[in-house]
Amino acid sequence: MTTRRSNDPIAAGARHAKAQRRVGQDARCACGENRSQALIAGRERSICYECDSRRLGKTTMETHHIAGEANSPITVEVPANDHRAVLSEAQYEWPPSTLRNVDGSPLLRAAAALRSTVNFLELFTRWLTSITELLERLDSWLRKDGSVWWIDSPFEDWRLK
Repeated sequence: MTTRRSNDPIAAGARHAKAQRRVGQDARCACGENRSQALIAGRERSICYECDSRRLGKTTMETHHIAGEANSPITVEVPANDHRAVLSEAQYEWPPSTLRNVDGSPLLRAAAALRSTVNFLELFTRWLTSITELLERLDSWLRKDGSVWWIDSPFEDWRLK
């Protein structure tokens, strides 16, 4: 997947550098999360928002205004780390006039809805890519002894005939 080019690479770089300074260079949660925007600053040990919420017995989901609060009251629940490191970050890349939509333009509202859809598709693509890689690694692991593991299994109907 190609990385989307920033509308304002200097501002994006400054946000990333600031977040990285807040949590420390090479900071990583015990779960493996290393996106600086998903890590909580000021902790003795690096911890991400999802692990911290889980530790406190709270939900690991956060409410996201899909088209920006100024454009729609519609919200969805998304994983906290992805909300902070992907979706909210993506909204910072939107033109400020679209995100703020101070006079309620229906065209900017529609633009925000489309931008939001693109942002969610990018997130879903990342999730699907990681699932694809998991399946490929699992197949490799199941074949390590040279077996054709799907023969005489509940998955035999799925093989290419």
